[in-house]
Amino acid sequence: MDLQLSGRVAVVTGASKGIGLAVTRTLLSEGARVVAASRKVSPELEALGGDLVHVPADLMDPEAPARIVDRAVAEFGGLDILVNNAGGPPPGVALPRFSFLAPTDEDWRMMFEFNLFSVVRAVRAAVTPMLARGGGSIVNVSSGSARLPAPMNVDYNAAKAGLNNLTKALSEEFGPQGIRVNTVSPGPVRTAWWTESGGAADIIAAQAGTDRDSVIERVAPEMMSLTTGRLVEPQEVADVVALLASPRSAATTGADFVVDAGFLKQV
Repeated sequence: MDLQLSGRVAVVTGASKGIGLAVTRTLLSEGARVVAASRKVSPELEALGGDLVHVPADLMDPEAPARIVDRAVAEFGGLDILVNNAGGPPPGVALPRFSFLAPTDEDWRMMFEFNLFSVVRAVRAAVTPMLARGGGSIVNVSSGSARLPAPMNVDYNAAKAGLNNLTKALSEEFGPQGIRVNTVSPGPVRTAWWTESGGAADIIAAQAGTDRDSVIERVAPEMMSLTTGRLVEPQEVADVVALLASPRSAATTGADFVVDAGFLKQV
């Protein structure tokens, strides 16, 4: 299926690895021109080539989102697609936390700065150039945890719930002007958050008295009651993001697409 993305200009945050890397690769393969933002460029991102521009950016910096959007306009003449993918643990933070009492005020501030306020700033910067081109598509990467309140990672869950609410509000205001805004809500995805040293799998392994590989392959899928019995792959999320970015989804706005291996059981 032709997603009609050839020549369109996209910004993807958190693009150096995981879901962001998969989204960037997919958009490029569909003919889009992509500004990929991340704190550092990875070898995998650098190897993609094509109409790709990397912008080094730390989204904890309030000025960073506008600089990224400005670079897209300067390089490619406008903006059609914004994928707010960066999120999860803020730089230097390891998750999961297992209790509401664990995060401090500063932890809460950092979590909202990274997972919600950076999106607010990116959208604020993107709206004007999108309207100048007659509209566009904004895809916010949320989480199934936004809809499943729990003591584990309570600050992260609350930030993503705020992101879902923001997405609905944006879709109402800007949908009549041609800008569609949707969320994609992954479950646990096999990314560095889980797999890197000191990441979620190591933290859970220490609690469960097992090892990282066992957590990823067996313990986490069982603990989270994943219907498929495995973690989600980044490309499975990227495929949905690309479809929402596409004009083929012209009637879809204010929606939440779940890609979670059966994590959410609610109707």
